Amino acid sequence: CATASTVMHLFSAGDHIICGDDVYGGTYRLFDKVFTRCGLSYSFVDLTDLAAVEQAFTAKTRAIWVETPSNPMLKVVDLEAVCSLAHGRRAKVICDNTFATPMLQKPLLLGCDLVVHSTTKYLNGHSDVIGGMACTNDAAWAEQLRFLQNAMGAVPGPWDAWLVLRGTKTLPLRMRTHDHNGRAVAAFLAGHSQVEKVYYPGLPEHPQHALACRQMRGFGGMISFVVGGGEPAARRLLKKLRVFSLAESLGGIESLVEHPAIMTHASLPQASRDRLGIVGGLLRLSVGVEAEADLLDDLSQALQAARSA
Repeated sequence: CATASTVMHLFSAGDHIICGDDVYGGTYRLFDKVFTRCGLSYSFVDLTDLAAVEQAFTAKTRAIWVETPSNPMLKVVDLEAVCSLAHGRRAKVICDNTFATPMLQKPLLLGCDLVVHSTTKYLNGHSDVIGGMACTNDAAWAEQLRFLQNAMGAVPGPWDAWLVLRGTKTLPLRMRTHDHNGRAVAAFLAGHSQVEKVYYPGLPEHPQHALACRQMRGFGGMISFVVGGGEPAARRLLKKLRVFSLAESLGGIESLVEHPAIMTHASLPQASRDRLGIVGGLLRLSVGVEAEADLLDDLSQALQAARSA
């Protein structure tokens, strides 16, 4: 959030930003409740619908904020198409690449002007840092960001910076395992009778699967799924999990599970959650690097408990 706040100071009162409608709840809260006080305006749009994106442009639109894959619905946005649309209207594209990491997706090479990461997540990988970073190949923006970073105090401590650098040394190894386990867990869930829906770009039935195959070098370890029986069943499942820990974070070596409707995305209005599919039975997994069999066994017994209660 500190990174997003710093980046937003690149813009001025009166500017308009188009933001994906399916973003991290903290990002939505910043846009909806904080940045509007600075005179910025926002439109939340399904960025997988290019016609809707085009309609959202105004004379004051200065940028598009993209999260892909998105949180928590794992939608994949066509970055080249969005960049072409934005640049044709002299707007910038900012991409939150936290879920994919540079190992699986390189937004700057696809045309984006600036990329942000929560270094708390995969880049660090060990759940012992809070931080963020911004990367750009735009020299003017880089100079402005360095000034803003210094002026606003958005500077990580040396120990935090060292921990992130340490984490990046094992990033390729970790992401391969996250991706392997993610595919296995998604396939298991997709074939389970207690699961109504699985959101994972690596599944052939995902609406942007072909795009993900073209744009990404793997699908990662983030999965969302809907438990049959709604919120009561989801709560029973959460209580029975043993390998997956209940927590909002993601991207560490340990497997985590969270309940978006009452945790990460509770700040979204109910109508918005319903429209996006963030229902009471939706759970989000951050699949770690544990043994595949342990992860599947844990989910199997928890799903059985959720069904039999």
